[in-house]
Amino acid sequence: MDRCDRCGAQAYLRVELQTGGELLFCAHHAREHGEKLREVAAAVHDETHKLETPAAPAADSEA
Repeated sequence: MDRCDRCGAQAYLRVELQTGGELLFCAHHAREHGEKLREVAAAVHDETHKLETPAAPAADSEA
């Protein structure tokens, strides 16, 4: 239920349609179709920010 309707990847955008129902998209397809999706959306739940991970601190290597 959390998979992109276009390619099956992890979905990060859920679009509730004005006509009812919903569509799920991965970040790639959300960007590709974003403008059109917002035209037909009643609501958009965007979690693409979860893809941004803070840089891990460099590990100290003691040899």
